[in-house]
Amino acid sequence: MQGLTRRDVVRGSMVVLAGAVLADPAAVATANAARSGTPHGPRTDASHSLAASAALVPEPFNEIYLGRHIEGWPDDEDRGTHASHGSHGGTRPPEDGQASIGFVVRVDDDDLHIMQNADGTWISVINHYETHHTPRDAARAAVRELHGATLVPVTV
Repeated sequence: MQGLTRRDVVRGSMVVLAGAVLADPAAVATANAARSGTPHGPRTDASHSLAASAALVPEPFNEIYLGRHIEGWPDDEDRGTHASHGSHGGTRPPEDGQASIGFVVRVDDDDLHIMQNADGTWISVINHYETHHTPRDAARAAVRELHGATLVPVTV
């Protein structure tokens, strides 16, 4: 019997790796179908996850976090009272017939400008490079980043 060479081991490893990569999506689809009870399982494409995340309106919040009062609510709930504060809700233009999501966030009664990304995450004017799952998470991160400093309003 002839000994194995490095080339044979690498080839065999590549075949096993390619098989695992190609078999994994099929295994995931089968597992999803078994859990959901549908023949094809739930849709997992990116457009579906975007539509699902854009359709969810975050919950309002009102709390003290690290000694700062943070609050937030959907923009359309209280438009009359806070309309004079300008754009502070991160409204997006509608995509594919979806309604835009606006959300008002305030830190110690000062507006914190937040925006929702296309993938459903949120960013604030304090740090555009750090994404958060909810406006509450973005407000808490802004409080941490401010280190006690006063939030300066965004002017256009």
